[in-house]
Amino acid sequence: MRFAVIVFPGSNCDRDMYHAAKEVLGEEADLVWYQNSNLENYDGILLPGGFSYGDYLRSGAIAATSDVMEQVKVHAREGKPVLGVCNGFQILTESGLLPGALMRNKKLSFMCHQEELIVENNETMFTTGYKKGEVVRYPIAHGEGNYYCDQETLKELKANNQIVFTYQNNPNGSVENIAGIINKEGNVLGMMPHPERAVEKVLGSDDGLILFQSIVKNWRESYYVTNA
Repeated sequence: MRFAVIVFPGSNCDRDMYHAAKEVLGEEADLVWYQNSNLENYDGILLPGGFSYGDYLRSGAIAATSDVMEQVKVHAREGKPVLGVCNGFQILTESGLLPGALMRNKKLSFMCHQEELIVENNETMFTTGYKKGEVVRYPIAHGEGNYYCDQETLKELKANNQIVFTYQNNPNGSVENIAGIINKEGNVLGMMPHPERAVEKVLGSDDGLILFQSIVKNWRESYYVTNA
């Protein structure tokens, strides 16, 4: 499987994402500068954390208008996996690939520590390696991770089983403790906690490795069925 790790001006978790995909998983991965809008040779897209464009206007707002995001949308429409973490999640909501918005943390301060998450949906291409209800540990590192959506959108998220991860102890005020959601089609996941920083025990947790392994396993199964 070949991953594209999209790098925007201000991204700072791109190397972590690359390391998880290339060095830990052992899959092909490239750091792709945001001005390269040709993603047709990639099987999966990874939008890393950081502060794209210095978080001017709103976090992820400027990056969402870049040419490469038009290609990410094409990729998503084709059913290929797209993972946005932290700033990547913010970009996904700003670009309309996921509903809702990320606001300032409830206590208006930057948070950086390990959090326990509950796997609410283990039937996505990102989470089949987990058990439903399993508690996993990922680090968070954000100042604007407070997920918000209106009541109608929240009803849809629940009805379609789009809430993938929730916080065990909500650190930022997110509605319904939401830590990660998926699109209706099930191939675009956005989350604030960092699975790429939880792929080796030396980092304090390797619970995030299962997420990346799930992507690869499900992509391979889908690829071989499609190309049989």
